[in-house]
Formats: sequence, structure tokens, C-alpha cells
Amino acid sequence: MRASLIQIGVDPDEPVNSRRDRAASFVRDQSGADLVVLPELWTVGAFAFDRFEAEAEPVRTGPTAEVMAQAAGDARVWLHAGSIVERAPDGALYNTSLVFSPDGELARTYRKIHRFGFDRGEVTLMSAGDEPVTVSLPALTVGLATCYDLRFPELFRALTDAGSQLLVIPAGWPDQRAAHWTLLARARAVENQCYVLACGTAGTHAGVPQAGRSAIIDPWGEMLAEAPDATEQVITAEFDPAQVAKVREDFPALKDRVL
Repeated sequence: MRASLIQIGVDPDEPVNSRRDRAASFVRDQSGADLVVLPELWTVGAFAFDRFEAEAEPVRTGPTAEVMAQAAGDARVWLHAGSIVERAPDGALYNTSLVFSPDGELARTYRKIHRFGFDRGEVTLMSAGDEPVTVSLPALTVGLATCYDLRFPELFRALTDAGSQLLVIPAGWPDQRAAHWTLLARARAVENQCYVLACGTAGTHAGVPQAGRSAIIDPWGEMLAEAPDATEQVITAEFDPAQVAKVREDFPALKDRVL
């Protein structure tokens, strides 16, 4: 299996439609990959709270969904298109990830459960998702999470219990806590004995420098590919989905769970 993570840059001076077109071009360039991933809130910037309301869009008929669906179909890839500010039919806002099939169909959505902000920003502006979500690809089952979710291992255990062999985590993670990003992503891989695709953004969101450092991690916690910094780039790695079952058989720690 081949996966590509697109660590796209978010420049507040770039029109959103221009960034959508650039992201779509990056996706089309990954033709031949099995799974392509974009970061969290790359259309608006994860810390650009004052723009959430204006940039909110529906998940199926919004401009991001339309552009990403076309790109996934053109490249014939499974595409985790990162997350958008979703405007639900009742007007509520969610931080929602979109996953498209190689046919360009919206296969699954995931509303971020753990909102960041400590009574400021995202947590005051967005509603919370309320259920773990997985999506079945031909080679394996993928569990979905977003950014701040990474700090809550219970969610990832639930995704593992639901059959996940690979975890995808798009993020707009700040550079100030970059070491936590790498540490926690590797921990989620090791403790759940699964692959992790952790995709961050480049650039600065509303004055907050981003960590970048996107990573593809194997079930032993080893880095298969890693962005060295927060510049715009694509990282790619090939791996064997069967390795998950082998690791879990050779070192059956999950069978010894008590709680």
C-alpha cells in the first residue's frame, strides 16, 4: 500500500479558492497512491477562529467537497481531504473530515470529538462530534481522528476495537508543541499496534506557526517517512497492511488488556 501526506501551506493572503485548486493539483499528482491525506482546516487555518463562520460550508455540496471529489476521481485514489468548517442543516458548526473514494464519492465524514481551546476559540465556536468513525478500504480498516483528539488515547482504543489497522490524523498542530505531536503519534501507533498517518500543515495560522512534521509510522512506532520541518511538501511511503496482523500475533499485547 502506498500513502501520501500533503503538508500544504496556509497563507492568509492566498484566496481560499486558489488554495483549493492547489490542493487538488497536489492530489492529482499522487495518482498511483492508494491513500492521500490533507491536513486539518487547510482551507481556513486551524487558528483563524474569526473566519470560521464565513468559511463554513456543507459537507456534500460545498466548494471543498466538490473540488476534492473531482480530484479523488481524477487521481483514482482514496482521499482523506482533511477537515473543513462544516455548517450543519441546523446551522451548527463542526470540524468535519471528509473521505472520498476513488470514484469521487463521499464515503465517510467524521466530526471532531475533542475540540481545542480551553473555553476559547474552537471549543466555543464549534459543536462536538459524538462517535468514533472508521472507513473500510480494500486493504484495511481506517480509523479517523483530528488534531487535539491525539491527546485522548481512549478514542484510539475505541477505533482499534472497531477494527482499525491504520489511524489517520489530520492536524493544524502548533510548532510550540511539535515534540508532543511526534511523541503522541508514535505512542498511538505502538499502543494500538497499527499504522499512523499524521498530516500537519505548513505556514502560520492567524499568527500561530505550525509544526508541520507530517509522519507515516508503522505498528512498532518506527518512522517510515517524516517531514523534517513545516515547509510545504509531500511525504510518501509504501507499507504492507498485513504487517499489522503479524505484529499483533508476534507481540500480542492487546490480548492482555484488562480494562
